[in-house]
Amino acid sequence: MSEMPTSIAQHYHERTKYDPDTLAAKNRALDWDNQPVPFKTYKIGTTYDLKPYLHDPQPEADPDWRRWQRLSLFLRCSYGITAKVSPPGSDPMYLRASPSAGGLYPAELYLIVRGMAFMPPGLYNYQCLTHKLVHFWEDSVWSELQAACFWHPVLENTQLALVTTAVFFRSAWRYEDRAYRRIFLDTGHLLGNLELIGSLTDLRPHLIGGFNDDTANALLYLDADREGVTAIAALADQLEIDQNLTPRRLTVLPSGTTTYFPSLPDGELLHYLHQQTRIKTEPSGEMLRRQPESIQEDKYNFPFCLKVPVTSPGIDWESDLSGLPTTMLRRRSTRAYTGSNLSLEELNALLHFTYQPQAYADDGLDPMPDYFDLNLISTFVAVSGVSDLEAGCYYFAPMAQELRQIRFKNFRRELHYLCLGQELGRDAAAIVFHTADLRQAIQRYGDRVYRYLHADAGHLGQRLNLAAIHLGLGASGIAGFFDDLVNDVLGIPEDEAVLYITTLGQPRVQPSV
Repeated sequence: MSEMPTSIAQHYHERTKYDPDTLAAKNRALDWDNQPVPFKTYKIGTTYDLKPYLHDPQPEADPDWRRWQRLSLFLRCSYGITAKVSPPGSDPMYLRASPSAGGLYPAELYLIVRGMAFMPPGLYNYQCLTHKLVHFWEDSVWSELQAACFWHPVLENTQLALVTTAVFFRSAWRYEDRAYRRIFLDTGHLLGNLELIGSLTDLRPHLIGGFNDDTANALLYLDADREGVTAIAALADQLEIDQNLTPRRLTVLPSGTTTYFPSLPDGELLHYLHQQTRIKTEPSGEMLRRQPESIQEDKYNFPFCLKVPVTSPGIDWESDLSGLPTTMLRRRSTRAYTGSNLSLEELNALLHFTYQPQAYADDGLDPMPDYFDLNLISTFVAVSGVSDLEAGCYYFAPMAQELRQIRFKNFRRELHYLCLGQELGRDAAAIVFHTADLRQAIQRYGDRVYRYLHADAGHLGQRLNLAAIHLGLGASGIAGFFDDLVNDVLGIPEDEAVLYITTLGQPRVQPSV
């Protein structure tokens, strides 16, 4: 049986790997005169200020106040501004509830309203800088949304949908072609926030990753060369009986697989890949049958290895989940670790929260959050400083809920190097690696799976982030690393593409509220 030829997603992944021998030559000075603005503005449209609903008491004569309050909190904790940093001699930088590589924030958020008593139908953009909504298109477009999503059943009863997009240049300005990886990791961070804050606001996101890209972009009046839709989520109001929908597995659809493509110069690879991962036609019955199933078994079962159970009493998010929005709004990426140990109990709690959502149903969190396809993701943990756990590399088996040791060594020096010399890699107590068999994934979902894989890895990373911050620990994601060295150092199979790294440890400075 002949091997499948290299697809554009595989070609992109290989071309955008960082390598010690070539990275320095590729570094270029940033064009500060052409730095992108991380906020989108509209010159026309009706503006709705969401700030009063965060703090002001409910007016007795406003029956819609509670609906606005829920939506305001949902957007604030998903992508709202959480801090302003003013470096000397530079423009202020605004941090958001969702982390972004380099603080570049390529994502934009839109709401599509079918028609509700308190919100007229049409298109809205979330202005995170001012915490306002701009209603820039005032006619109903719900049927066009349904058509773009191939008449996905969750749009039949829902009245509200959220769309995430990416403004490509915001990330490509700094990270060039490799920015595509970061764009979808950032999308995953955002989806992780949406899923968790939805539990508190009773707005349940039903994720849709299979849509007609050209139709969806046109629906929002996007310049598709500059900005593209990355994910769609129907927001079901769980306080309405007819919107208490059974979670469905129709989150993904396959695209085609491009194996014949031109020789692409640097700078054109990102946009070409995005174009080739589009879905253009309505899915066939065969496509619909390729839906993700519940994880049935763990991928790797190494014989005679040390197996450590991952058990935890869970994380206390306080009464009525009040600790959740507080954590989301004070989350910061850790800049430095002390090098001190985590306890095994702390590591177990982080892994348990991230990979066992069904255990948190009693706390009011969604026990079945939507991902694209977690069956494709593998997780490895490099342990450098966890009390009562031997240093080394472990495969995390989510079904068995155990760590399986595959290498016996303290990798601090190697981790420091493969994380591009960042001290986060050296001083972290544990580092989580998300990987995927890229060839196998493409065989199932075509080149579009490259989007799904990175979004799911970002979603998992955001759960790790929030759990760590809530426990007073540190967490920071790393999307820049020497790809092949990760496989070599940790003993990860060569066919596993490394997607994302999340460092965990004791922060040198405790996160401030």
